[in-house]
Parts: sequence; C-alpha cells; structure tokens
Amino acid sequence: MFVVVLILLFLAAVFGVLGEVLEAVAFLVITAVLTAVVLGALAWWALKRKVRRFQAEIDSQLTGQRVTRYRVNEAERDPAHLPPRDDRY
Repeated sequence: MFVVVLILLFLAAVFGVLGEVLEAVAFLVITAVLTAVVLGALAWWALKRKVRRFQAEIDSQLTGQRVTRYRVNEAERDPAHLPPRDDRY
C-alpha cells in the first residue's frame, strides 16, 4: 500500500500536479477530522443529557417528589416561607 502511494506521488510530481494533489488530500483529511470532532462532541452532549435525565428520574423515584433544576420564584411561595426582607434592590 505504501509503495502504491509513493508511485502515485511520484507520478503527480512528474506531471506537475503534486501541489493540487496535496491540497486535495489535505482538504479530505481536515474534513474527516472535523467531522469526527463534531460527531464526538454531539455524542458527548447527548450522553451527558441522558445521564442527567436518568439521575433526575432516579432522584424523583427515591424522594417521591418532582425534581426541578430551577429556583422557585419567590413570588409564588407560601407567605410563611418568604425571606424576612427583600434584598432584590
């Protein structure tokens, strides 16, 4: 296989198209590497998302309550559980 590649490179150099051949090969290699990186990042993100959903489901089953990832709005709380003073301003 290596000998075939060397022969093809030699023929490209003889006919004066070595630069174009190397540019095309570089383009293909960079495209393949970037595609692999993007697919890997998407797979990592999807895996993390699945794990978070699974953890939330397990937590809700163990506690018997709904697990939320956000803070409860203070305006919707029971007045008995409001903070003693308003620090928003």
